[in-house]
Amino acid sequence: MRTSIRVAGLAVGALALLLTVTPAASAHDPDSVAGKEDLRRHQSDHQPAWRYAPVTGTAVPCVNGRAGSYPCSNVDLLSALPLSSIGGGNGNSMWGWTDTSTNKEYILVGRSNGTAFVDVTDAVNPKYLGNLPSYNGTSSSWRDIKVYANHAYVGADSISTHGMQVFDLTRLRTVTTPQTFTEDAHYTGFGNSHTLSVNEETGFIYAVGSNTCSGGVHMVNVQNPKQPTNAGCVSNDGYVHENQCVVYHGADAAYVNHEICFNYNEDTLTIVDVTNKSAPKQLSRTGYTNARYTHQGWLTADHRMLVMDDELDNDGRTLIWDVADLDAPRWTGTYTPNASSMGAAIDHNQYIHNGYVYQANYRAGLHILDARNIASNSLTEVGYFDIYPADNAGNFNGAWNVYPFLKSGIVAINGIEQGLVLVKPNLGGVPPTGGYFENTADVAITDNATVTSSITVTGQTATPGTLKVGVDIKHTYRGDLVISLIAPDGTVYLLEDFPNSDSADNVLKTYTVNASSEAPNGVWKLQVKDVASQDVGKIDAWNLQF
Repeated sequence: MRTSIRVAGLAVGALALLLTVTPAASAHDPDSVAGKEDLRRHQSDHQPAWRYAPVTGTAVPCVNGRAGSYPCSNVDLLSALPLSSIGGGNGNSMWGWTDTSTNKEYILVGRSNGTAFVDVTDAVNPKYLGNLPSYNGTSSSWRDIKVYANHAYVGADSISTHGMQVFDLTRLRTVTTPQTFTEDAHYTGFGNSHTLSVNEETGFIYAVGSNTCSGGVHMVNVQNPKQPTNAGCVSNDGYVHENQCVVYHGADAAYVNHEICFNYNEDTLTIVDVTNKSAPKQLSRTGYTNARYTHQGWLTADHRMLVMDDELDNDGRTLIWDVADLDAPRWTGTYTPNASSMGAAIDHNQYIHNGYVYQANYRAGLHILDARNIASNSLTEVGYFDIYPADNAGNFNGAWNVYPFLKSGIVAINGIEQGLVLVKPNLGGVPPTGGYFENTADVAITDNATVTSSITVTGQTATPGTLKVGVDIKHTYRGDLVISLIAPDGTVYLLEDFPNSDSADNVLKTYTVNASSEAPNGVWKLQVKDVASQDVGKIDAWNLQF
């Protein structure tokens, strides 16, 4: 959380580039009045890292509302590594990485004094591999990490000289004992930054809340991972706290295949088209009642709905938005959390994955919501894991962030005082039996070949209507690929025929298919044709959402 004075202005064309070097009021800038006050407020709840032995070797199931000493519901404890065992300091944000060459899974743990790298492939016996110290040995309560093309990008707030560290994650493959790492490259286009987001489809990092761009969006091209370059600014709505940027494939036909940023701007949801980095276009700026601090949010897979939290509204609510019209998004509903499991705890970060909303709610820990009926403004709690058992008070302690995107189904929680906690939801098939089907088996894509991956759908009683097809393909030149969905009756739906000139890596996208004439049950196939030589890859995973 941070507070700042909104700065209005126009940032297009050459002016956007000039603004990247224009100082701006920054709430976590240690030299600003607002920054000093925000740091004081945050530190007033500061507690030292908890001292306890690592919990490893055997999973601890959630039984009768407890997994060991942790309150829980439908979530088992796999392991816990205290901060003292992963580099010290206090915890904050984190992200994950899967090495597609080895299929090993890693969590990159943000801490006040650096970034810890933990191999979680064996989640009951995670391995700490080492630490990337904060730039110049500095320390900050706010650190953020994102991953693109096997590289980690690390920013920090309240450190005016930090910039962005670049670390080649493939170096972890040969690590056998914990070590202190050095960065592979350093980006100095900004000093401090509050958070980073990444668009893996386009190869851009978006730093927000920095000392540039009036605190707005500082765009960085990382398509050459070790040579990040300044791509421009979004600064006409002032300070941005967090954001998510995607290649849009939602219902608003005017912006399909445009790169769109959903910005959380302290008191509004602000949507910006950043397809042209030198001339970003603000599409809408929408407020809501009782706005105290618009913090963070996430889109559904079809880009139709969005969930958002307000960090300081004192009620833990989740705001539900219909963003089918990017020029006029609508706040359509509110989820009020279960008071018995949430209490007065503050909501912080949340992500949507495979039909669930995964939320980090400080002293209330991880909460998981079933989002099958989000289009009807309905969310239902289906599980939780509380890493701060003492209470659920409204203080800045406990779960800072969660990471639910690992193929193994492991969910990581980063606790400010607790360190890294790995858990496994045990949700009894909700929502997969309610219309979500997935195949995570790898299928190799070789030169000039056609391959398929199958999903058998059962138990569906209605025609699919609009069918969502989530595709995760790893490939070193996607311009080689033609991707289709084959229905059980043999009907072929073309999803993507990339132009040969598209040299980008990978396909991570959800497609929408009008399958209203199809019977839902049966064997559906994802077909991938590689029509050229030299570059290969694999179908990493894909899913169907009815």
